[in-house]
Amino acid sequence: MEHLSTNIQYLKGVGPKRASKLRKLGINTIEDLLYYIPRDYDDRTQFKTLRECKIGEKASLEVEILGEANIIRPRKNLSILKIPVRDISYNGYLVWFNQEFLKNKFFIGERLVVNGKINRVGRELQIVNPIYEKVGRKEKVGRIMPIYPLTEGITNNEIIKLVENALEKYLYNVDEFLPKDIIEKYNLMRVQDAIYNIHFPKSKDLLERAKRRLSFQELLILQMGLFLIKNKNLNHKNGISFKKINEVDEFIEGLPFSLTNAQRKVVKEIEEDMEKDVQMNRLVQGDVGSGKTVVAVIAIFKAVMSGYQAVMMAPTEILASQHFESLKKFYKGYDIEVELLIGSIPQKKKEEILSRLKDGSIDVIVGTHAIIQDNVEFNKLGLAITDEQHRFGVKQRAVLTQKGDNPDIIVMTATPIPRTLALILYGDLDISIIDELPPGRKEIETYAVGPDMINRINKFIEKQVVEGRQAYIVCPLIEESDTLTIKAAEELYINFRDNIFPNFRVGLLHGKMKPKEKDYIMEEFKNHNIDILVSTTVIEVGVNVPNANIMVIYNAERFGLAQLHQLRGRVGRGNYQSYCILINESNNPISRERMRILQSTTDGFVISEKDLELRGPGEFFGTRQHGLPELKIANLFTDMDILKLAQKEAMDIIQKDPKLEKRNYQKIKMRIQQLFSGSGKEIVFN
Repeated sequence: MEHLSTNIQYLKGVGPKRASKLRKLGINTIEDLLYYIPRDYDDRTQFKTLRECKIGEKASLEVEILGEANIIRPRKNLSILKIPVRDISYNGYLVWFNQEFLKNKFFIGERLVVNGKINRVGRELQIVNPIYEKVGRKEKVGRIMPIYPLTEGITNNEIIKLVENALEKYLYNVDEFLPKDIIEKYNLMRVQDAIYNIHFPKSKDLLERAKRRLSFQELLILQMGLFLIKNKNLNHKNGISFKKINEVDEFIEGLPFSLTNAQRKVVKEIEEDMEKDVQMNRLVQGDVGSGKTVVAVIAIFKAVMSGYQAVMMAPTEILASQHFESLKKFYKGYDIEVELLIGSIPQKKKEEILSRLKDGSIDVIVGTHAIIQDNVEFNKLGLAITDEQHRFGVKQRAVLTQKGDNPDIIVMTATPIPRTLALILYGDLDISIIDELPPGRKEIETYAVGPDMINRINKFIEKQVVEGRQAYIVCPLIEESDTLTIKAAEELYINFRDNIFPNFRVGLLHGKMKPKEKDYIMEEFKNHNIDILVSTTVIEVGVNVPNANIMVIYNAERFGLAQLHQLRGRVGRGNYQSYCILINESNNPISRERMRILQSTTDGFVISEKDLELRGPGEFFGTRQHGLPELKIANLFTDMDILKLAQKEAMDIIQKDPKLEKRNYQKIKMRIQQLFSGSGKEIVFN
C-alpha cells in the first residue's frame, strides 16, 4: 500500500509541472490516479464496412490506401487533406482538416484500421478526422477507449498514457480488502482486475463487472462508516434526558393555526428523542413552506421549559433575523428570553449578549456563524438547531454542538432529497419528513416559455408591480463562471433599471457582494423599497417576502430541477396568487421534459426524484456539501440495486462485529478510517 501513496509527481511521465495540473483533478497520489474513473467510453471494437455505415455515425473500419494524398485550400486558414481508400465493400476518403503534416505518413497499398465519423459529400463517402493505426496493433482502434474528465493543459491521451504507466508498475500493489466470503457471495471481480477493466475494458461485460465491483466496495465502505457513526452516537448514554412537559401540548393548542398531521408526527418523533438519555441527531426534511420552523419552535420550547438553553443557527443574517422575529412572536406571553447574535450587531451590544448568554439570562440565541466563535459560551446548552444545513460544513455544526455537554441536535433542510438517497446522505442521522403543506396555500402557477415571450413577461411584471406586488428576476448561470454570471446579472439590472422599468425601483443582488450589502438589499426588498430584484441564485435560500408574487428565471435550462423548485419557493408566501415563469432557451428533449415536470407538480420530493433520474447525482448535488466522502464510482441512481446490497451487507457485518475486531474485517476497517479522514466525521474505534 505504501507505493500507492507515492506522490503522483514521481510517476513516469509526470514531473512537477504536470503534477500541479493533475492536482486540479484531485490526483495527488498513484492511488488517486488508479481510482480516477473515466467519465465515458468510446467503443471502437465494432467493425463495419463502408456500405454498412450510416451517415453521422462513428465506426471502425479496415481500409487500404488507394492513392496519393491531396490537399485542398477552399479558403484562408482552412486546408483539407484527402486520401483515397477502399474496403471490401466500397471506396471512400480519409479526410482531415488543418492537418497537412499527415500528408507523407501513408503509402499506396498500406492497410490501416481507422475510427472516425462517416460523412457524405456529394457522391463521396468520407471518414472524417479518423484515428488510425496499422492492422493488428490494437492500441487505438479495435478496443474500448476511456474518456476522462480533463483540465486545462492535460489531454485525454496524456491521461491514458499515465494510467497505463501506473497500471504497469503499481497495479499489483493494490490490496484486496474485501473478505473472500463477500467476494464469492456477490460474485465480485477481484479488485486488481476491476481497476484494470474500469480503465481498459476488454469487453462491455468486463466493464460492467468492474463497475459493479468498485461501486459495491465504495458504497459498502461509505455505508459502514455511517452506520458506525450512528452506533457511536447511540452508544453514548450521556445525552440529555428532557422531562415530559404538559406545557408543550398547551403551547401547541395555543398556536394561531393547527399543525398538519405531518408536523404532529415529526414533533412526536422529536419529543420522544429528547426524552431519551441518548443524544438526538435528527434531520427534519420538508419542502419549501411545509412548516419546519414551527417544529423547531416547539422543540426549543420543550428545551427551555426543561431548564436548558437552545441555539438556532442560520446561514445568513437576514434569515437569522427572520427566525429571531418568528421566535419572539411565538413566545410572546411566555417568560422566554430570545436574543439575536449576528456580525452586524455593535460590539458593546454583542459583549452584553455574550455575558447574559454565559450567565443563563438568555434562553434562546439565534444567529449566523457568529454563534460558533470561541468567545461564545453557554450556561446550559440543551438543543442546537441548524437551518438550511447544507449551507454549513459538518465541522461548523460539530463546533456548535461542542458548546454544550452533548446537546440534542436538529438539522433542517428545505431541499427535498429522494427517500432512496436519504440513507446514504444522512446515514448517521435519524430522519423526519414533513411531506404535507399547510392548508390554504395557493398553488404557484408555473409557466415554461421561450425567449420570444420576454416582452409579454415584462408587461405582466409591470401590471403586477403597478398593483403593488414585487418580482424576483433570476439571471442565468454561465459556464460555471461566477464572474460571467455576475456580469450577466449586472447587464440585466442596468437594462431593467434604465430602459424597461425606469419608473420602478430596481435592485441587484449577487454572491460577490459583502454579507452586509446583501442583507441590506434583501431588507430593502422585504420592506418594499425595491419593486424588482435582479439576482443570481443567492436568493435560493432567503428571506420571507409575502408581497413578492413573481419569479422569472432566465435560461431555466441551465439550472437543476431541485434548484428551480427552491427558487420558485421564494414566492407564494402571501395572500396573492403567485407565478413562476421559466424562460427556456433549449430545444433539447430532456430540457423540455424538465420544464414539463416543474409545470405539472409542486411536490419537492417528486421533483428531486425526477432531477436525480434525468441528470444523475453528480449534478443533483455534491456529496461534499453533506460532509461525506466523495463518491468516485458509484452512481446513486443507476446503482440503487448495488446500494441496497451494500447497505444490507454493511448492517450484517456491524451486527456481527460492531467494532470490526475480527481479522477478516481489518482491511475494511482501515479503508473506512482512510475514507472518512478529513470529512468532519472521523471514526475512532475504541
